[in-house]
Amino acid sequence: MLPFIQLGPFTLQAPGLALLMGVWLGLSLSEKEAIKLKLDPDQIYNLIFYGLVAGVVGARLGYALQYPRAYLDSPWSLVALTPNTLAPEIGLLFAIIAALIYGKRQKMLLRPTLDALAPGLAAFMVSFGVAHFMSGDAFGAPTKLPWAIYLWDDYRHPSQVYETLAAMIILLVVWRRPLGQRGGGVNFLWVVALSAATRIFLEAFRGDSVIWVGGFRAAQVSGVVVLAASLWLMRRWSHSASTVEEKLIIQTKGDS
Repeated sequence: MLPFIQLGPFTLQAPGLALLMGVWLGLSLSEKEAIKLKLDPDQIYNLIFYGLVAGVVGARLGYALQYPRAYLDSPWSLVALTPNTLAPEIGLLFAIIAALIYGKRQKMLLRPTLDALAPGLAAFMVSFGVAHFMSGDAFGAPTKLPWAIYLWDDYRHPSQVYETLAAMIILLVVWRRPLGQRGGGVNFLWVVALSAATRIFLEAFRGDSVIWVGGFRAAQVSGVVVLAASLWLMRRWSHSASTVEEKLIIQTKGDS
């Protein structure tokens, strides 16, 4: 694990740097995909930017509401660059709301916009796994396998490595676009569906899972719901994707 990087008198948080690199790479890939889809790359950039800002603010406020005493004693901690003091679920909700508001005001087409975001989201998921590896979060369950790593006083599954490799495979798959018409939104759904399926499988190797009544892992239950919804929506959109493709072709001819 490498939680900190010492550069002279400065101490940098390695997980935060990994996430920032993921954001930068994700923005670059999404802007390139937007150009291929004949979308305005500036709108895609602004959509991601506003979503990220709202997401980070919402995640920090959500965490502060869960642990108010820590911030009452030290209010300046609200603006500290600490990835571990975030509420991801609340941050995701804020990010989605902000992106929807911006997209609606700019009259952005939903499905082509989602497909432009797909490679960026996949790239960010890779950096998320790297950040977990550096911080030691999302650690694995104890095991005696030869590739186990010693972490938190025990030999464990390198679950962060599993997570990162799976995310890299998803990025490769979505970048090659194996199914779906361009701009039909199916490519984005592939990222969501594959990520959910990966979480369902890899959760079995985690040592920090939230267990519900009956022995069900919360992340696996959520993953099943997300996977089912993605596959259902994918089927519906696949039938109408040809119409979206025709519109893009007409738009391309008009621009030329």
